[in-house]
Amino acid sequence: MSNYENLKVWQRSIVLARDIYQLTRRNEFQKDFGLRDQLRRSAVSVSSNIAEGDELGSDKQAVRHFYIAKGSVAELSTQLIISREIDYISEEDASLIKECREISSMLMGLIKSRQ
Repeated sequence: MSNYENLKVWQRSIVLARDIYQLTRRNEFQKDFGLRDQLRRSAVSVSSNIAEGDELGSDKQAVRHFYIAKGSVAELSTQLIISREIDYISEEDASLIKECREISSMLMGLIKSRQ
C-alpha cells in the first residue's frame, strides 16, 4: 500500500466519495445533471488531492494539495446543504455534511503536521 493509502483521512474520503455516488444515483438527481456531477467531482477531488499531495516530493507541495482537498470538502458540504434545502436529500443523508466537517478537521491536522 502506498503511503497515502495508510492515511485515515484518505480512507474516509474514499468512503465519502462512494457514499456520494450512491446518493446521486437516486431519482432526485437524475434530471439535475449539474448538481449531481458537481457533487461527484467535489467528492472525487478530495481523495485525489490527498493522494497527489502525499506522493509529491516535498511537504510544501503536499500541503498545497491538502489545502485544495480541504477546499473541495467545503464545496461538497455546501452542495449537500443545498441538496438538503431543495429536498433532494433527507436529514439522515445530511449526516454526510458532518462527515465533510470531520474530514476537513482531519485535513487541517495533516496540514499542520506537514508544515
